[in-house]
Amino acid sequence: MSDKETLDVYAAQAETYAKKFAKPEPDRALAHFIAAVPAGGRVLDLGCGPGNSAAMMRDAGLVADASDASAEMVAMAHETYGVDAQLATFDDLDAVDIYDGIWANFSLLHAPVADMPANLTRIHSALKPGGILHLGLKTGEGEERDHLGRFYSYFQPDALNQMLINAGFTPASLHEGEEPGLAGIVSPFMIVTAIA
Repeated sequence: MSDKETLDVYAAQAETYAKKFAKPEPDRALAHFIAAVPAGGRVLDLGCGPGNSAAMMRDAGLVADASDASAEMVAMAHETYGVDAQLATFDDLDAVDIYDGIWANFSLLHAPVADMPANLTRIHSALKPGGILHLGLKTGEGEERDHLGRFYSYFQPDALNQMLINAGFTPASLHEGEEPGLAGIVSPFMIVTAIA
């Protein structure tokens, strides 16, 4: 994700975002992800935001890498959670067969829909065979900006499943729900896991 307007919003709202979404312990989705990764496994928090999730993965005994396209979020990950996050976009992911899991929690939705197949292909390449992908996305159609100025892509489960299959994944689970985000609007979402 390298949309300047979106990055500017996160630069301005980094502290607010961290206060609203950083949790003291893993939620159900993160706990499931951690449990699905082999003990001591290597994971990537792709679009790590303030670094809270990566820190919880690390504290659970995993080797946690982290990256984000927002310099302010990367700095917060370092300063607040001691996470050695790297400043990088989704296009920068060039690892091959090194991760047991990749956590992309509401990050890839800031890239255009047309970029999703290439992003999933890069993620699949970075995962070891049998590695797990966690993907959080907003459910819907098309693309738009929210009232804060952030770019969003929306996906439907069936179309996303086909993209995952085309990238070499086996879809494993789907959970749908609704919750408010940084903009304060309640939006439908889906949590998908898939196996490389």
